[in-house]
Amino acid sequence: MKQFNIQKLQNKLRNKFLKLGVQMRGPETIFFSEDTKIGKNVIIEPYVVFGSKVKIGNNVTIKSFSHLENCRVENKVDIGPYARIRPGVILKEGSKIGNFVEIKKSIIGKRSKVNHLSYIGDSDIGKLVNIGAGTITCNYDGVKKSKSKIKDNVFVGSNTSLVAPITIEEDSVVGAGSVITKKVRKRSLALTRSLQTEIKNYKKKKK
Repeated sequence: MKQFNIQKLQNKLRNKFLKLGVQMRGPETIFFSEDTKIGKNVIIEPYVVFGSKVKIGNNVTIKSFSHLENCRVENKVDIGPYARIRPGVILKEGSKIGNFVEIKKSIIGKRSKVNHLSYIGDSDIGKLVNIGAGTITCNYDGVKKSKSKIKDNVFVGSNTSLVAPITIEEDSVVGAGSVITKKVRKRSLALTRSLQTEIKNYKKKKK
């Protein structure tokens, strides 16, 4: 009986959003909460789940296998596929969250991009920031959570670890493969990278 009631509620919510003009590709695979709010010209692909307290603006696209809860998504935002948007997140206008990205308790500024394979937690990211693939904010030291501040027009290279608390000032670049533990000044290039070692004519040991 409980399962029937859940299905009945979901069908009611799906029909409500379809009538409001939300484009759903496979509505039977999309699950809403009773308090979900969605604006105009929104596209939702199959297998998307909305937890409680989600507010979606206008002209938003949410791609397949994404999960959102207790967050605010402003206008012209692209999400997914395979994105997890956790509580306390604000995605500002024109931002893009790509595949296999998890964001928690963070603000992603206008037209900033976190395109793939990244974790952003307890962070405040400005506008026009590019977060490279494999970047993580190291926000938990085993005792407390700390905050990362990444200001406007920063480029963070792939496979970077930002150890909080940390601030990356405007117009800076972080080199790929870096572990950043100190403040980065405006218009600076910051990188931490070991020298490459090459041994000529190396022979593998035989078993």
